[in-house]
Amino acid sequence: MTGQLAFVESPVQLLNVLEWAHTSTLPAIPAQRTPTSPGRDVTVVVLPPTDPMSRGQLRRMAELARDEGVTVRWQEARGGAGAVPRTLRALVPELNRAERIVIGDPFSRYVQLLLTLVRTTRITVVDDGTATMEFAGQLARGERLVRWHRRGSRGPRELALAPVGALARRRLAPGRRRTVEIFTALPVEPPPGTTVTRNGFRWTRARFGPPRITRGADLVGTSLVETGVVDPDQYADAVSALARAHGATRYFAHRRESVEKLHRIAVDTGLEIVRPDLPLELIARRGPVGHTVLSFPSTVVHTLPLALEGTGVRIAVCEIAPEWLRHTASPRARGFLEGVTGTAADHVQRVAFGDSPHLRAL
Repeated sequence: MTGQLAFVESPVQLLNVLEWAHTSTLPAIPAQRTPTSPGRDVTVVVLPPTDPMSRGQLRRMAELARDEGVTVRWQEARGGAGAVPRTLRALVPELNRAERIVIGDPFSRYVQLLLTLVRTTRITVVDDGTATMEFAGQLARGERLVRWHRRGSRGPRELALAPVGALARRRLAPGRRRTVEIFTALPVEPPPGTTVTRNGFRWTRARFGPPRITRGADLVGTSLVETGVVDPDQYADAVSALARAHGATRYFAHRRESVEKLHRIAVDTGLEIVRPDLPLELIARRGPVGHTVLSFPSTVVHTLPLALEGTGVRIAVCEIAPEWLRHTASPRARGFLEGVTGTAADHVQRVAFGDSPHLRAL
């Protein structure tokens, strides 16, 4: 077996693979590497989704990874009935040779299918947003892997894929012959037998910045409307109130936000809509960035304080009011979002809606 093989499906996953590789090489960096280099003993296989925004960000992240000496392979794994078997045939030899598998999304059906084919007993899971918190909890409780915003329905497709998910979950569980590492910037309780390694965004800070800080505030968008968790009208009203209360001038769109929603926000608020070509941690670190960055409960309330450490930028999180949730939201949604906010309380300011339409600080 040779090398470390990573599978990524999003720009953030690829960023965190670079952070993991950098962290794993810190104790002894060979002379031919620069101090920021994540190392060359990593092959990243990109399994791109179909939406243009994700693909664009992934291509930019792939360029950065190649600049750092990482081997990147772009594998079109979707689109057409023959894409899945063709991809599996292409990847099986590398799966057999890899001494470690690194994945970014243990909930991905594609990744779960690949995990059923691996031989290595060393697996690392890197962050793909707040889902890492749910993954760690489900692994510790011995539950099947279900995304927090899903209602857990068991339709025909889910039933057909259940054996794959069950086998993948066993592959992700540590045992006498299997080591499992979670590389995360998020607060997680280590499931029994796992190793949790802290992601401090040291590669990002060494590679970019420090940023120029502007007088205005920036607002970070979320895909909670698109995932069926938050009511679109409530969300639009909240964005307007936040922008007025904090003097926000820019809105950094999530790559999954719809064009219609973003147009409405631009018209209602006058905010400049920014569609980042890289993960927000890199965009903020390169700058310019507002003196305050406002966000709804999401990964960035944990990651931006690390990426912007020492810059003086203030991070504020706006809580999700219960009445904002749609009836399609899963029963776990409110508790999960509160947990994302609550666990970030030490390093971010919290804001919420009181009885009046004006925001109050907590």
